[in-house]
Amino acid sequence: MLKVIAACGSGMGSSQIIKMKLEKVFKKLGIEASIYHTNIGDAKSQAANYDVVVCSDSLIGTFANATAKKVIVIGLKNLLSEKEIEEKVLEKIVNAQ
Repeated sequence: MLKVIAACGSGMGSSQIIKMKLEKVFKKLGIEASIYHTNIGDAKSQAANYDVVVCSDSLIGTFANATAKKVIVIGLKNLLSEKEIEEKVLEKIVNAQ
């Protein structure tokens, strides 16, 4: 089971939306995942404990240390787009294996 953390600036609305969209996409693709959502500071400190971090494109740089530890970091241009989330999950998780 994948451990996924969804992060946004404040940890409230946007990360919850990302989490809900991820749950739909993972279910559609048959991927078992445990998804947690939080603010960027909390996510940065915990990222190494997860397999995947999903955040806004503008926050990707925050996770350089996690990337160095082989954590997959997915940046989104449109947090509301299930299509974009699905494309990036396929590219970075499913097809990367």
